[in-house]
Amino acid sequence: MPWGTVALDIMQVIACIMLVVSSEVDKVFRALADPTRRALLDSLRHDNGQTLGTLCGRLRMARQSATQHLAVLEEANLISTVRRGREKLHYLNPVPIRDIQQRWIVPFDQPRLRALDAVKRHAEEPDMTAEKPTFVYVTYIQATPQRVWHALTDADLTAEYWGHSNVSDWQAGSPWEHRRVDGSNIADVVGTVLESTPPTRLVMTFGEPGAAPDGGPSTVTFHIEPYQDIVRLTVTHENLADRDALHTASIGWSAVLANLKSLLETGHALPQAPWEMYAELRAAQMARTDKP
Repeated sequence: MPWGTVALDIMQVIACIMLVVSSEVDKVFRALADPTRRALLDSLRHDNGQTLGTLCGRLRMARQSATQHLAVLEEANLISTVRRGREKLHYLNPVPIRDIQQRWIVPFDQPRLRALDAVKRHAEEPDMTAEKPTFVYVTYIQATPQRVWHALTDADLTAEYWGHSNVSDWQAGSPWEHRRVDGSNIADVVGTVLESTPPTRLVMTFGEPGAAPDGGPSTVTFHIEPYQDIVRLTVTHENLADRDALHTASIGWSAVLANLKSLLETGHALPQAPWEMYAELRAAQMARTDKP
């Protein structure tokens, strides 16, 4: 095949990819352009995991109007929903906003912007000690539910993309450990399996070894929903201790799930472990469980 034809084919593929990426970004900016939808996101930012009725009551909106705006936000992947009994809870999904941040903010003066943002948040945001925060992350993976379940529960696979081995028999009531793979077998995170329904739902407590913190340990739920050739994986981390724990969870889960997605879709974890970008934070966490 002539090189000119090959080059043209490559350019066409790149153009198609750029169109898809541009379409997704356009949805995000279009969703954020409406002040009502921004108000909905602000409401969820202050109190994540609200029902439709709660959102309507706080913003004095008709249910039909709120439903339409929430549908636009969900299509842009700015929110995700989790069923809990008869209730449908709405959560912020940080992935699209983080992608925008990486593209439009990080290349500029990020240290100065971070400092200004910290001052602004300290001045404006309410005290969150009354109600513990929740983190929700949604990602779509080209894999079967069985493969995703296996990747979450297999000690060897978790070591490959998580940097730790998740060890348990994964039966409800059993303990589980998040062990280092450096030969020390130190468990940096431990917990109890609360619910195990392969290959769609896994719930477990999640915390450092030792006495449980005031208010009990945090809880992590993996919800795996199949759709044709893909799955939607929703990770919900509840009962986090405070805003610092929420920040740590947002960094950790984003890195781990990006690596998981890469492993399942390409056969390889990412070339560099994403958490290495936050080496100091990771080292501080591991130091708390190092034996003297």
